[in-house]
Amino acid sequence: MSSTRNKFLKTVVDPQPLSYEAPKFPSLYWPFPVSGTQTVYLYDAWSMFRFTLLWTLVDVIGIHLIAALYAMMIQWKNWRLIWITPIVFGIIGGIEALIAGSVVGGVIGGVYTAGYFRMSTWIPFSWGIINALILILSSFAIQGGL
Repeated sequence: MSSTRNKFLKTVVDPQPLSYEAPKFPSLYWPFPVSGTQTVYLYDAWSMFRFTLLWTLVDVIGIHLIAALYAMMIQWKNWRLIWITPIVFGIIGGIEALIAGSVVGGVIGGVYTAGYFRMSTWIPFSWGIINALILILSSFAIQGGL
């Protein structure tokens, strides 16, 4: 009797389809349906966390490597030491992205799962960009805006 009861609760409470498999990263789709529905959703907290963490890693490390490229162009006279710049910037960006992506991914994964919502694969992508933009904003001195 308890197995039928749990099966009933699973179909009523859990919005995840029975044949659901987590999509591969990045699984972005064109959001405006031209020829039918082609949406991809995340249903479990682990996939939401993983997608947010991976997108944050891609975006934040990308921003750090762009900054490293700019630093290399500025300091081209020191060509013997310039090769270490992208390595250091990439490691620092990876650490920052690991922390920010873990926190944000855990929070939004928990919120979506607690509310029994499904998540579009564009949401973790957007949060990765938001994390990178917050990093850029925090790099400016606060006194300059006053």
